[in-house]
Amino acid sequence: MLKNDSWIRKQAGLGMITPFSGSLVREVDLSGSLGLRTYRKVLSYGCSSYGYDLRLSPKEFLIFKHVPGTVVDPKAFNKKNLEPAELHSDDNGEYFILPARSYGLGVAIEHISIPHSITCLFIGKSSYARAGIIANLTPGESLWRGHLTLEFSNSSGADCRIYANEGIVQALFFEGEPCEVTYQDRAGKYQDQAHEVTIARI
Repeated sequence: MLKNDSWIRKQAGLGMITPFSGSLVREVDLSGSLGLRTYRKVLSYGCSSYGYDLRLSPKEFLIFKHVPGTVVDPKAFNKKNLEPAELHSDDNGEYFILPARSYGLGVAIEHISIPHSITCLFIGKSSYARAGIIANLTPGESLWRGHLTLEFSNSSGADCRIYANEGIVQALFFEGEPCEVTYQDRAGKYQDQAHEVTIARI
């Protein structure tokens, strides 16, 4: 069963998502000390009807690059195949640039602790999909916890902004029959991911 907003809010109160916004945030208050009300529209984040939109952290965004003589190997990942992207800023917010037909890795601001008997799927937001950005569909298993590493490919022929501190993927929570062995029980290799990009492990 796909879990709804009231369940998500209740579980967030028990520590499932931190920090947590109980409703969708579509604009942020930029008002300063002078009392003038100024707002900026953002790619929405927070609790929706049947999911939760996570934000991209401004801390780190890495882009794959070609290094002559190397092949990307998920069993022996070479960190030299990744280079940090610069964090830019203007009136629309902070952002990274994902070049045309390239692939990048970021990390979610929110810390997730998935409850027992729940599997979570992380899917891309439609605003990015319409810009040619594909967020890889990844699962979060029962009792996984940490900051989610996010994977994006730019399928278009144009460079694209990827906004930090704004909505980037939606988490969907599905309840199933209780499993015999949770992600925590088997000491999964991506347990307790830090607030940084975690590269492929075996």
